[in-house]
Amino acid sequence: MTSISQAACIGGGVIGGAWAARFLLAGIDVNMFDPHPEAERIVGEVLANAERAYAMLTMAPLPPKGKITFCKSVEEAVEGADWIQESVPERLELKLDVITQIDAAAHPKALIGSSTSGLMPTDLQRDMKHPERMFVAHPYNPVYLLPLAELVGGQKTSAETLKAAQEKLAPIGMKGVIIKKEIEAFVGDRLLEAVWREGLWLIHDDICDTETLDDVIRYSFGMRWAQMGMFETYRIAGGEAGMHHFLAQFGPCLSWPWTKLTDVVDLDDALVDKIAAQSDAQSGARGIRELERIRDENLVGIMQALKGGDAGRGWGAGKILAEFEKHLWAQGGVRSGAKQATPDHAAPLRLIDTQVSAAWVDYNGHMTEHRYLQVFGDTSDALLRLIGVDFAYVEAGQSYYTVETHIRHLGEARLGQRLYSTLQILASDEKRIRFFSTIFNAETDEALATAEQLMLHVDSKAGKSIPAPTEVLARLAAITEAHAELPLPEGVGRSVGQKR
Repeated sequence: MTSISQAACIGGGVIGGAWAARFLLAGIDVNMFDPHPEAERIVGEVLANAERAYAMLTMAPLPPKGKITFCKSVEEAVEGADWIQESVPERLELKLDVITQIDAAAHPKALIGSSTSGLMPTDLQRDMKHPERMFVAHPYNPVYLLPLAELVGGQKTSAETLKAAQEKLAPIGMKGVIIKKEIEAFVGDRLLEAVWREGLWLIHDDICDTETLDDVIRYSFGMRWAQMGMFETYRIAGGEAGMHHFLAQFGPCLSWPWTKLTDVVDLDDALVDKIAAQSDAQSGARGIRELERIRDENLVGIMQALKGGDAGRGWGAGKILAEFEKHLWAQGGVRSGAKQATPDHAAPLRLIDTQVSAAWVDYNGHMTEHRYLQVFGDTSDALLRLIGVDFAYVEAGQSYYTVETHIRHLGEARLGQRLYSTLQILASDEKRIRFFSTIFNAETDEALATAEQLMLHVDSKAGKSIPAPTEVLARLAAITEAHAELPLPEGVGRSVGQKR
């Protein structure tokens, strides 16, 4: 994949700070310029939320976090950057001034994206010397979690620029969609504005309050949209006859006077006060940072659930997450916070550092049983990568399959708790690996669960066990011999129900 080597973020508000977080957590260094006196604090808080979300989002090995440098000028910030993201306030003259400064100082081949949610890229290109490399890269908040960026070119944007931008977003876990024609507000905000306009009328006319309106969205079509969007959802509604039947059945109602989409509601003081009061009653007891964390936890849970769809290939945003994780595993980077890049063979291997996410807990707030198995599975996968059994190896037709597992639950893992796991090889031969893994509370080093497991080397296509290749066995033997010197862990060989 074509990757971003260095990024620059011009503007460090909610969107600019979240762009920086997306880059940094993908291992990309970021130069930031924002004249706001508290820019470093604001961006730091956004980054802290992003790191918290990523700890829940994935167990794939994130690369070492990029370095952020706060610069004193636009010129200093864009030096050496191959992706420059402008996220200054939504005022045309301000953006024109900033983009002109970027254009003059940046390398001629650097891509320049604007986070504008409505200004036309042709207008933003007006004073540029190299307008062919400028485009709109319109994200959605929070940028570090939501993967979409609308890529919109102006009259002077080259097709190669949009294609390059799309390719560069993929390795950082984003989906760049190229919009064919520039229009005001692009595609996403056009749809949101229609729903927003109708929602304002429903509140204005006292049909419902803000909480009821939000409930209607989040308990119904909002869930459908999250994984299939609009047209695929309606195709299902058409039954076996598909979209032709749906349009024939529901198309005529478009002429009925149901909505007020063409009418502009008067946002006078009375309506503003009404909406603000209802909004405060709905969620005003929670601060903005708490609401952001709740939002992030919910998004992580939805994306994790969607990642398991379509036989593990993912669906919607979950598909992008699955592809991002595959890229991370293939890169073989070290998860931020991991203790060792190459574990010491003279001790149980510390292979996984993670955190209990909202998607992992049950009604008691405890990590559910199958998530323990997931962590143990990720631990054994880390061992396999260590001995050379990686994605390429598996795709070539050979792998290790787990054939026996015995799990003991010794303690409780709760929401937000940091965990790590270790693995000790008990025995191995040309076909088998027997090992013992332990999940620990990272704060107290208390053992929370153990698993004794046996894996068998197989030819996946033939469906039978075969000896592993010499190079894999050599790496495995080195660890096995070192671990033979270690005392056996407590719990090895236990049967279910055996008294302590």
